[in-house]
Amino acid sequence: MSQKFDVIVIGAGPGGYVAAIKAAQLGLKTAVIEKYKGKEGKLALGGTCLNVGCIPSKALLDSSYKFHEAHESFKLHGISTGEVAMDVPTMVARKDQIVKNLTGGVASLIKANGVTLFEGHGKLLAGKKVEITAADGSTQVLDAENVILASGSKPVEIPPAPVDQDVIVDSTGALDFQSVPGKLGVIGAGVIGLELSSVWARLGTEVTVLEAMDKFLPAVDEQVAKEAQKILTKQGLKILLGARVIGTEVKGKQVTVKFTDAEGEKSLTFDKLIVAVGRRPVTTDLLAADSGVTMDERGFIYVDDYCATSVPGVYAIGDVVRGAMLAHKASEEGVMVAERIAGHKAQMNYDLIPAVIYTHPEIATVGKTEQALKAEGVAVNVGVFPFAASGRAMAANDTAGFVKVIADAKTDRVLGVHVIGPSAAELVQQGAIAMEFGSSAEDLGMMVFSHPALSEALHEAALAVSGHAIHIANRKK
Repeated sequence: MSQKFDVIVIGAGPGGYVAAIKAAQLGLKTAVIEKYKGKEGKLALGGTCLNVGCIPSKALLDSSYKFHEAHESFKLHGISTGEVAMDVPTMVARKDQIVKNLTGGVASLIKANGVTLFEGHGKLLAGKKVEITAADGSTQVLDAENVILASGSKPVEIPPAPVDQDVIVDSTGALDFQSVPGKLGVIGAGVIGLELSSVWARLGTEVTVLEAMDKFLPAVDEQVAKEAQKILTKQGLKILLGARVIGTEVKGKQVTVKFTDAEGEKSLTFDKLIVAVGRRPVTTDLLAADSGVTMDERGFIYVDDYCATSVPGVYAIGDVVRGAMLAHKASEEGVMVAERIAGHKAQMNYDLIPAVIYTHPEIATVGKTEQALKAEGVAVNVGVFPFAASGRAMAANDTAGFVKVIADAKTDRVLGVHVIGPSAAELVQQGAIAMEFGSSAEDLGMMVFSHPALSEALHEAALAVSGHAIHIANRKK
């Protein structure tokens, strides 16, 4: 007789493991299934985010930025050093240890919350039965009252640049370089491409980013995107827009990339090439033909606003469903679904999911952009405050960028907060909290912010919406 669970979660990434823990906390008999193995060949929980995405990339970004500061900025603070050098294997080993610590921590949390962990490939069968295929090919079938599909995503591959994880790598391979490339090509000027470009540019690599679209960061507020392109270019990234890759040729330890732009066909040669053109859902062999769950032509599972699929009692969350591929979006969907299974009326506000690009300066956004609102015919007032006028930013020698607050011209309700600058991820979260409670720009302007603090830039930008900023000259409205 097969084991039966109240909830079975397929996938232990940031959506799956959070859903499983929350379900168990709510008193539901819960199991989670995961097959991913880490570098040591052992089961590693946490999905892309912890193993080969958010966390390891941030570890490399922090290490490379500390090197950059030591090499370029310490002297401004009166700090003298000898020759500064980067030991890349040590940097990568530190990243690996952080990953190991965090994935091990997830395993401990799963156990502490009484969730049953199964190792293997999970597949949804008809009647909410779940088949687990172990590494040795053996199978077992579990019964579930509810199933949560959280199988995640993987890098998109493109025919002109086949990945060999040696000379041509995807975002996973780019985390494990053992030396600093002389010349690095990056296909894709999105979040992943820009973050990885920043890591290696700081260490001295000559980086060229090839972006097929004619517009830089089209989903970001235009004013922020223009500032970001200017700053990143100044930092040494060569960003080629409208550059569509049509082929690659690997010779020895170099790769020649052929691409077309407005001037015709061109080619460049690199020591390494990173393919970072996006991610796609992992749904291969996830659903039996008679499972009843439906997908679109791109492999995304159809769900409603509460992540319910076409089969009652079967849900899908995270990167396998509509919306941004963000770990925090997946986690909160996992919480929502677990709570709804337990009988609570949980929901998510999909309009207020922050997004961050961890370059330096950081780029962070929540709510709608100015161009989107204008396209919708919404009249807005805008306040902008530059970090160049922030005492705290000056003290830290980190004055690039600004905070932008967008408010409805009629109601003054904050509709968007967009930041490029130091601690942008933290500042935009303050905006998200304000927006969740329906704050107006005036509300933010009336709050007391500590001084000196970077968050004062948010305060001043809110004041600037009505032309009442204190520490910059206000634009005449």
